[in-house]
Amino acid sequence: MLGMLFNEKECKELDYVLRKELDEMLLDLSDQRLDHEIRHAIANRYKTVFRMYARFAPSKELSKYARKG
Repeated sequence: MLGMLFNEKECKELDYVLRKELDEMLLDLSDQRLDHEIRHAIANRYKTVFRMYARFAPSKELSKYARKG
């Protein structure tokens, strides 16, 4: 486990970066033109980034990015 300390500005930036990354991955996951292996890799990465975001995001914000299954 690795710990990090961020100031308020850095926390806001990390929040922004993670949300944008989640948005992009959701867009990619909805693209039916991508083959199954690519979509599976994106889904695995999404889980990791989502767990990172879940550590500090309010539940109302977090629910926007929750996926089924």
